[in-house]
Amino acid sequence: MSPAVAGLVAALIGDDGSTEWAARVPGRVETVLASLPAGPRSAFRAAAHAVDAYARARTGRGMAALTPAERAAVLSRLAARPALLPLLETVKVPVLLAAGTERMLKSTPPAPAPVRPDPPLDCTPAEAWPARTTADAVVIGSGAGGAMAARTLARAGLDVVVLEEGHHHGTDSFRRRAPLERFTELYRDGGATVAVGRVPVLLPTGRAVGGTTLVNSGTCYRTPDRVLARWSTDFGFAPADGLAAQLDEAERTLGVARQPLDVLGANGRLALAGARALGWTAAPLRRNAPGCRGSCACVVGCPTGAKQSVQLSVLPDACAAGARIVTGARVERVLVDGDRPGGPRAAGVQVRRDGGHFEILAPLVVAAAGALQSPPLLRRSGLGGHPRLGRNLSVHPATTLAGRFAEPVTAWEGVLQSVGVEEHHERDGVLIEATATPPGMGTFVLPGLGAGLRRELDDAHRLATLGAMIADRPSGRVLGGGRTLIRYDLHRRDAGRLLHAVRAMGELLLAAGAEEVLTGIPATPRVRTLGELDDLLARTGAHQFHVSAYHPTGTVAAGADPRRCPADARGRLRGVHGVLIADASVLPSCPEVNPQLSIMAAALAVTELHLGH
Repeated sequence: MSPAVAGLVAALIGDDGSTEWAARVPGRVETVLASLPAGPRSAFRAAAHAVDAYARARTGRGMAALTPAERAAVLSRLAARPALLPLLETVKVPVLLAAGTERMLKSTPPAPAPVRPDPPLDCTPAEAWPARTTADAVVIGSGAGGAMAARTLARAGLDVVVLEEGHHHGTDSFRRRAPLERFTELYRDGGATVAVGRVPVLLPTGRAVGGTTLVNSGTCYRTPDRVLARWSTDFGFAPADGLAAQLDEAERTLGVARQPLDVLGANGRLALAGARALGWTAAPLRRNAPGCRGSCACVVGCPTGAKQSVQLSVLPDACAAGARIVTGARVERVLVDGDRPGGPRAAGVQVRRDGGHFEILAPLVVAAAGALQSPPLLRRSGLGGHPRLGRNLSVHPATTLAGRFAEPVTAWEGVLQSVGVEEHHERDGVLIEATATPPGMGTFVLPGLGAGLRRELDDAHRLATLGAMIADRPSGRVLGGGRTLIRYDLHRRDAGRLLHAVRAMGELLLAAGAEEVLTGIPATPRVRTLGELDDLLARTGAHQFHVSAYHPTGTVAAGADPRRCPADARGRLRGVHGVLIADASVLPSCPEVNPQLSIMAAALAVTELHLGH
């Protein structure tokens, strides 16, 4: 372990040698860094070495050799420089994740027994797959769209192969490991995917059998009628019934129901109390988690199997109908036969695996790699000629606020995403959801450095947390073919919506009885009244908040207009026969809600239309 990294971590968490868990944090940080792409990993290490060099210049010794008081003095001098404070706040993020995990490892009770056994899947590692095979259809991606497409095609009698870049993880594997250990495995780039732009946006997506459904919150909103009407009227996308039948089928498959109050948790109950005091519309969320036990670990793999991610609910049905899944398989390109009468036609896929490649020949290819990965795949395949391919990206920009209460909240005991507050949704495009973090994974709005941050960690059990996402204009694009680059420039209207969301969350927390609200802004880390929050927002831009996003859509949009839609109204990629788009990229615009049901319904509609249903 680098002494520079160890010294910086010890300084950030105020390690004074009094606790065992603090001494283990640098090692945990190294584990987190190892899961990140080279860029963020190198940036963290560079920051650690820069701080170490500053300490040597001031004291003649590196950070690891200083006393706790000397480390605190170095950190204080650096934090006093306005240009450096945002850098230190960024460096805090992996340290908070690691510190929370180590602090709670021994105090977190083991997960209860699974609600039910995992159903069987027909999974084969890519290394064991033959060099050349044939199928009737290849589905690229095993998430919400890919799973639904595979099940529909397999049930129609087609020989279906599903290709997944990630690996299969069962419920038992989630029960045995700490949340952070699962986090670094289940997300692409260790959860550090970033969209660059005027406001950099963290955009984590899953990479495993089940895709992002494995690591989402389990929240299942139906696509609002106003959105379905816009897709039909403005884009000409949707079957005659406006996806109603497909949404019904998705809900039935996932066992969607209103979350019962008995496992909601204090975080959700406080959100309901605040909404009630304000007269706002709010209710427990509808979720795909029958038998949920409130483990608060949805986003790192449900340890009880209650959440019906598609690897537990849809893919088993697909496999029972004959579909096969190949894991650890990155599709390099779609194979195309350009000499066919009527124009080029899909002929299969070429897939990379450790040690080489293999091919599956098939007349039907379903692109379901997700809104961030399907455009690069099509470009690598020579199918990226449409000028709008990769454009039209919506991401549901989101931010978080926390409130400190007099009594313990222990937000990680209960449902992770429990309550929806829709008061500002239809009119202002702001959807607030009471959202906690998994045990030990902390919150990024904790203020302070060193001993101050340590005290905040010790007091985290009194925090309630809310998240808000906004229905954004499609302001991004996915570039590249081999290496994906995401560009997203937050629209001015949407920046205003983010500030509106912060104000609404602060008002809700204060109405619920919060003593103070943690803003996540280093210069003004806490406010105690709505007036103080208004003053802060009047002099603050959206870029100063922690902005993330979770629901990329629209990059291979379907619609009737061939000039603006790379896919036609039936989800068929223009310019080639035999390629269907069946993931979030096919949605013409932001669905304005958590999109799993929207994606599944769209994929079902696209494949049913292909089959002539």
